Amino acid sequence: MANVPLAAAYETLGFFGRDPWWLVLLKAVFCFAFLLITVLISIVWERKVVAWMQLRIGPNRHGPWGLLQSLADGVKLALKEDLVVAKADKVVYILAPVVCAIPAFMAFAVIPFGPADNEISIFGTRTPMQLTDLPVALLYILATASIGIYGIVLAGWSSGSTYPLLGGLRSSAQMISYEIAMGLSFAAVFIYSGSMSTSQIVSSQQPTWFAVLLPVSFIVYIIAMVGETNRAPFDLPEAEGELVGGFNTEYSSLKFAMFMLAEYVNMVTVSAVASTLFLGGWRAPWPISTFWAGANHGWWPLLWIVIKIQLLLFFFIWLRGTLPRLRYDQFMKLGWKVLIPVSLVWLVMVASVRALRNEGHGFGQVVLYVGAPVCGVLLLSLLWDFFRKKEKDQPQLGGAAAQQSTPPTEFDPTAGGYPVPPLPGQQLPPVPRRRSRVPQVQPPAEPLQDALNGANQSEGS
Repeated sequence: MANVPLAAAYETLGFFGRDPWWLVLLKAVFCFAFLLITVLISIVWERKVVAWMQLRIGPNRHGPWGLLQSLADGVKLALKEDLVVAKADKVVYILAPVVCAIPAFMAFAVIPFGPADNEISIFGTRTPMQLTDLPVALLYILATASIGIYGIVLAGWSSGSTYPLLGGLRSSAQMISYEIAMGLSFAAVFIYSGSMSTSQIVSSQQPTWFAVLLPVSFIVYIIAMVGETNRAPFDLPEAEGELVGGFNTEYSSLKFAMFMLAEYVNMVTVSAVASTLFLGGWRAPWPISTFWAGANHGWWPLLWIVIKIQLLLFFFIWLRGTLPRLRYDQFMKLGWKVLIPVSLVWLVMVASVRALRNEGHGFGQVVLYVGAPVCGVLLLSLLWDFFRKKEKDQPQLGGAAAQQSTPPTEFDPTAGGYPVPPLPGQQLPPVPRRRSRVPQVQPPAEPLQDALNGANQSEGS
């Protein structure tokens, strides 16, 4: 049975690689134009939706209802002065926005817009609604997404400034943390579909989407894709309140515009990947597919995937207008202590269920073999947390007395040659203050006040 999905995948991939050169070029231009137009719409849509959430008007000057605001922003950025920092590594400084933007466009090459069986005709040539597909298409998406984040790291390092460097370091840590969780969420999809091809994964979601069959993988990927695109509340590499703009502080004009373009293109790309892996891709939603036989044929699949992408983009905007930015330690804790362990446990469960189902075991046996160990692990973890909390609540005899008898160590504010904060138990020395050099002159008392003081003294005597 394992060879059946593999053979079907290779049969699906047989539709690719047969297009003439002009059709391949036309598809590439379509993907590029689709991303640019979607980005222009998303910028206006984000500003309008956030304004609506905050009871504001939003852009309403450029074009009807402010719909040309994105073009106005592009013209403004193009006309700004293009500065290059004097102490920057100029080659890397100029190439960093390019490294950040190009992989964002490349990842969209394997997104299917329709069935891969030559259903549509373009100028008389039958072709699939997809630029290309690979047996390892999802690994290609992960690779291009990883390369794009290197642009942020290089931009922070090459700027020759402190705050951009901190933003670049945050981005590298963010990439490592959330790429692992994203890859683990992909692995569950590989197990259920039997393929890494995007077109075959969409074909495997018939009749049930993987968002229903693999809900934990879907939730983990949604969180990881927000972290991968540096969007609020995970926009720690920028962090205007902490890093004065982050990795792009020293950039202006078109270089800054390329970073913004890469951010929004990445949003569209990860939304398309989420739609392909978990939301049925180009397939029509459930109520429509039940009574309309032609909903998944012709050019209609293009409409369904565009609607799903736009809904996920609205999810990005909704998060930005709702949640505040996390602290960096909270962000790292979420990635390493929550998402990765949950993804690992979920992946083991999915693999176990899939293996038992392939061996012919019934639903009750699968629940018994998989659910019993999971419940046992959860019970042990609850007991561990209970006893650990009980030990913390018990007072430690002699602890306070030992702390009082131990004199606090001296605090050296420049230990190791760098300014350091005081450690637990250390006390800051009193700040020496000099006396004021301004002579303190007593102002003369007013005559009326002297008279009143004399009257009071006489009454008292």
